[in-house]
Amino acid sequence: MKPNMGNLDRIIRVVLAVVFGVLYFSGTVSGTLGIILLVLGVIFLLTSLVSFCPLYVPFKLSTRK
Repeated sequence: MKPNMGNLDRIIRVVLAVVFGVLYFSGTVSGTLGIILLVLGVIFLLTSLVSFCPLYVPFKLSTRK
């Protein structure tokens, strides 16, 4: 896996993951939407940690400079 995410992309994903987690665990968002946001948050956090987004590969995108 060749890294394809830049620092800004990674920071945005971590911030979104934290926001989604706070929304879910504070009870602001619950039910199916809450679970979907929580799963997205985990995916965003994992992809930012490894600097690789599998969805970028088919489109040959890279935010890395």
